[in-house]
Amino acid sequence: MGAFPRVEKLMQNRQVLFVKRPDGAVASDIFDFRDTDTTEPRDGEVLIRNIYLSCDPYMRGQMKESGYSRSPFALGEPLPARAVGRVVASRREGFNEGDYVWGFLAWELYTCQPADMQLWHVNPAHGPISYGISVLGMPGLTAYAGMLKYGRVKPRETVFVSAASGAVGSVAGQLGRIAGARVVGSAGSDAKVAHMKDVLRFDEAFNYKEMEIGNALDYHCPDGIDVYFDNVGGETLDAVLARLNEGARLPICGQISEYDATSNHERYGIKNFPNLLSKHATVTGFSVRDNMDMFDEFVTKMAALIKAGDLVYMEDIVDGIENAPEAFVGMMQGENIGKRLVRVGEDPTLS
Repeated sequence: MGAFPRVEKLMQNRQVLFVKRPDGAVASDIFDFRDTDTTEPRDGEVLIRNIYLSCDPYMRGQMKESGYSRSPFALGEPLPARAVGRVVASRREGFNEGDYVWGFLAWELYTCQPADMQLWHVNPAHGPISYGISVLGMPGLTAYAGMLKYGRVKPRETVFVSAASGAVGSVAGQLGRIAGARVVGSAGSDAKVAHMKDVLRFDEAFNYKEMEIGNALDYHCPDGIDVYFDNVGGETLDAVLARLNEGARLPICGQISEYDATSNHERYGIKNFPNLLSKHATVTGFSVRDNMDMFDEFVTKMAALIKAGDLVYMEDIVDGIENAPEAFVGMMQGENIGKRLVRVGEDPTLS
């Protein structure tokens, strides 16, 4: 490895710390702030000025001490999260000052990415750099793999997507539509329903708070359900199980209705599980980590769909690192349409 320039001046960093495990619904008091100096990168490390921080429902699961598939977040440390930023200094081959990158970084203004943690380049030619952690990043890849690889959607099938106005569901539903399926989505407000029908071009959409889920599915999916892209679990999943078509596929992406449960007694008990057997259905629980081998293919195809206007995407951006805690709480309460991001620095590509 050749010589790398030293950082002439270290900048002050502001971090959002995870300080308390939530008991039930999250509140902003589980976070705190710390001001500290940045550190000069050592061999293999990259110092990044973060620009966009991600808010994702899966993060709620890692706030628990146990009972989730990933390691719990450590207390007293900056909250781990995906972020897009610009390289300030690098001691890693292939990454240079000024490059735009995304990776599993943290809620802070500057991240010194360790040598053993991967980074990916963000190409501004594909669209806003924020897309690196939204439609051209993990949420988009989750939808892509879930709908096409595990859902195996076909023309004229009925696809139902829960939480369908969010970061993942909005893409999953559109991919179903592009594949020629009839797409139905659910969300928790009339504004989100209008967005799904008018902007995302779903065939049908409904507000699950205004109509009992079984009745809503009977009305909007009278011919049954071939593919259910599950983001919520619980009562919605159980209602879908009672309405499956032969050979149905159920990619299980998230269980947001269960994340605040503090014990198994608070979880919804599934009653219609035998229908999976009688309908020869396939249930696949998956993580985006299982599909990183598809990443390059996915970015190329998705960028083309966006450029052609076949797929649209909305980002819900909150400005200021000081507003990150409330941005996360609001996302968990369902106030956002599209991908919730926090902008913590100037985006030079917008000027």
